[in-house]
Amino acid sequence: GCMSQVQDCDVKKCRGRPKVFDREAALDKALTLFWTHGYEGTSLADLVAATGAKAPTLYAEFVNKEGLFRAAMERYVEKFSAWREAALGDDQLPVDRAIEAYFRATAACFTERDSPGGCFFICTSTALSAASAEIATMLQQQHQSQEHVLKDFLLARQQRGELSASVNIPALSRYLSCMLQGMSVRAREGVERDDLESIIDTLMAMWPTLTGLCQAKR
Repeated sequence: GCMSQVQDCDVKKCRGRPKVFDREAALDKALTLFWTHGYEGTSLADLVAATGAKAPTLYAEFVNKEGLFRAAMERYVEKFSAWREAALGDDQLPVDRAIEAYFRATAACFTERDSPGGCFFICTSTALSAASAEIATMLQQQHQSQEHVLKDFLLARQQRGELSASVNIPALSRYLSCMLQGMSVRAREGVERDDLESIIDTLMAMWPTLTGLCQAKR
């Protein structure tokens, strides 16, 4: 799996010695809370209870709830996105195989048993009110960055001659990004990984048409 859950260790109460604040463990707990309940639906009291840290400790480390959310989001990127995007960075894979590997890695992440379903960005932004413009912007940038990653990858492969010059890369990237969002919603609703895999099978069957390689010879 792409994430191994941080096991709760049974910490023996060491009298007189303060417990060291474990930033990564706290972030993993905060990430799960935000992912499950969204930004608005997670209170500071919930975060204090889940992380086992005192509010002053959290404030000292992250300043406020937005700061904690930003740090949790960075943790998500570090744990999940980098792993998925490795497929796109493999120059040995032909373009279609690289896209397939990226989508299959995404399906694995979205249905990972140890974490809430779907994509953190998509899950947390759907329930977002205008209460925090900063958070909304942050999430929007992440959505765009996913699309940009795909666009940059496809443009590079087009320049290498793997995709016809007539392929509209921005449109293809939008379409693929939309597929990822749909997969996230389904995963969030609790479908099995097979469900997402069959969607990817369909995508790959359509790939030659999508990329315009099947255009009639002029």
